[in-house]
Amino acid sequence: MLLDPTVLIQNLELETPLIGFYDAPDTAPFDPLCGPKPGKRACVFAFYNAWLNDETLHLTADNYGCGGAGSWLWDQRTRTREEYIRFLVDDEGLKASHEIMGEWIDHINPYHPEHDHLLIGPLNPGQEQFLKTVTFLVNPDQLSLLLTGAQYHATPSDPPPTIAPFGSGCMQLVTAFPDLDLPQSLIGATDLAMRQYLPPDMLAFTVTRPMFDRLCALDESSFFHKPFLKRLRKARS
Repeated sequence: MLLDPTVLIQNLELETPLIGFYDAPDTAPFDPLCGPKPGKRACVFAFYNAWLNDETLHLTADNYGCGGAGSWLWDQRTRTREEYIRFLVDDEGLKASHEIMGEWIDHINPYHPEHDHLLIGPLNPGQEQFLKTVTFLVNPDQLSLLLTGAQYHATPSDPPPTIAPFGSGCMQLVTAFPDLDLPQSLIGATDLAMRQYLPPDMLAFTVTRPMFDRLCALDESSFFHKPFLKRLRKARS
């Protein structure tokens, strides 16, 4: 069971919903659903406004919206390796050379779904067994608080509590984590191709389930109740 995020949401003064990434056998518990039109390209983050309306994005191996989501969420390649490299380097200028981009592509392991349905939308109580990650959609001040929270229990010998890997926006929701069982977080929504779908002052902070529980367990002895944050809020007011 997940810990209750109510106090955490209040401490963050967060108004956007927490977004869960689910790998589930049945879509019925996630109604109402939305999704890409079959055969049409659509970025995962194009459904941001649907999430605000409590709708859940539904993706399948046959209908995943865009080539990036097909590649990194379903291991469904819509281009050859060479075509990907030429597009990302020559057309979009995202790496310094074909060789570097090729190494990056070869290094990434696509997510391999356990079930037939990937669902991305507001947290759904009762579906915790299918939940892989939780995403906070935040402004810079809220991101600072979450980054501090991610470091709160970490020792120098632990794996990095926060990473900021290169990759597509949908990759950063799940694929970019080296191990979903580690308490780890990721700064996301940094993909230039998907930024257009979010407000300009918003980034994503995605966490594994163990990290989510750590954040929800922050109590009155933490920075949420100390002078640094009080001074920040006074400055913002």
